[in-house]
Amino acid sequence: MAVEAERKPLIRRLLGEDAAIVQLAAITLLIFAVMAGLNPDKFLRYYNFESISYVMPELGILCIAMMVAMLTGGIDLSIVAIANLAAITAGIYFRHPAVAESIAAGGAGAVLHTIMGVLIALTVGLAAGLLNGVLIARLRIIPILATLGTGQVFAGLALVLTGGPAIAGYPQAWTWIGTGKLLGIAAPFWILIVVAVVVAVVLRRTHLGVNLMLIGTNARAAVFAGIRSSRMILYSYAMTGLMAAIAGILLSGRTNSAKADFGSSYLLQAVLIAVLGGTNPAGGKGRVAGVLLALVALMLLSSGMQIMRVSNFMIDAVWGAFLVLVIAINYLRSPK
Repeated sequence: MAVEAERKPLIRRLLGEDAAIVQLAAITLLIFAVMAGLNPDKFLRYYNFESISYVMPELGILCIAMMVAMLTGGIDLSIVAIANLAAITAGIYFRHPAVAESIAAGGAGAVLHTIMGVLIALTVGLAAGLLNGVLIARLRIIPILATLGTGQVFAGLALVLTGGPAIAGYPQAWTWIGTGKLLGIAAPFWILIVVAVVVAVVLRRTHLGVNLMLIGTNARAAVFAGIRSSRMILYSYAMTGLMAAIAGILLSGRTNSAKADFGSSYLLQAVLIAVLGGTNPAGGKGRVAGVLLALVALMLLSSGMQIMRVSNFMIDAVWGAFLVLVIAINYLRSPK
């Protein structure tokens, strides 16, 4: 009887507050089983999973960024544009004759310039995120309109900087970030894990995370609790800008290039995965673990469809339909 009594809280917890995580895990396993059953020779190859481990991190970090924006009841439609602008700005720095000459010589100079390029990209991402935060928190512009507008500004600025064509030829140390391995595992995957852990700790173990949740749950109550909502929102969009820049570094490192329209489908996927992962678009609810599980599920589904030679346009249509379905289900399940 004592053992049974001890089991009940665990079962109740798994089927209660963690029910969404359990359901996501089941969906992920189901997708894996279906795709493996349809094309086991190609889907179960080591190369397929290795390829996923290189592509997944850049999208995963954008999804986590989207989740952070949604926690306050907002959204960031500029994350892909920020990612591209950050990578392009770093690429322009690498093209400077003195910098290019130092990188070509190799050695410590090349590494130092790569570090400087990373700092430049992160600074661009932070500045872009802060701009979004100021527009939303200080000027009270609706998040969807503010970030839609800044996204166009960032994309236009990227086009002006590049003139249209992609910037290519990043330093070897930079491309290692997107294509290298550490302890036999893709380097970008390690970066995704680090970002996920840091964000999870911030959201669950710090006053910032608690305040963001409270603002999204009840903004009026947050004001009465003495929380400076505008400052918290500013911090949240600064975080999304930084994460977008990291995603841009990974994308440009993997492709050894950067362009204003790279990753155009990532925006829809980031919204879809964030919502599928249990994030409430109205704010106040979101878990990094849920986003990561949804990410794995969608990456497995995408990989399986690509192996079956489903067109990219059809895959995008599936994502859109899936997003509408998930939002509809969440609406029907929410208490009225």
